[in-house]
Amino acid sequence: MNLPNKLTMFRVILIPFFIVFLLVPVTAWDKWIALAIFIVASLTDLLDGKIARKYNLVTNFGKFMDPLADKLLVCSALICLIELDRIPSWMVIVIIAREFIISGFRLVASDNGVVIAASYFGKFKTTFQMVAVCLMIADIPSLFILTQITLWIAVILTVVSLVDYLVKNRDVMKETK
Repeated sequence: MNLPNKLTMFRVILIPFFIVFLLVPVTAWDKWIALAIFIVASLTDLLDGKIARKYNLVTNFGKFMDPLADKLLVCSALICLIELDRIPSWMVIVIIAREFIISGFRLVASDNGVVIAASYFGKFKTTFQMVAVCLMIADIPSLFILTQITLWIAVILTVVSLVDYLVKNRDVMKETK
């Protein structure tokens, strides 16, 4: 269990705490604590990959758990934000559907010995999703328009990154015999 894997597991462990602080308000500070937890968890996503690549600490566990932890964090946040009436459910469905499609696609690719690297569109998508989630958690009325613009960009990048993955890697789905 190297440092990048510990950071990934830390991110997973933070998710229930994030959910509780976001959905079970006890004090006026709960949403800010939830936001802080989400930001820390998001930063571990940046750190674990950088550390793993820089120090050659890439493991099969990390390859499996890191993207899963990312999806759990973002999907948990988005589902909670539906309950708080801060995001339409259809947007969350689009985002989650993309994650399932890409995960399935990567599984087929890996079965064929092909590794599909993250694209720039995918990285931008993740960045905009995380910023949009932060803005929706903060729920600051004067930032409503910025929040909406960021959210729409995240959804558009979600679709664009899906199309980009499918087009660039369409050969993965071809049957070879």
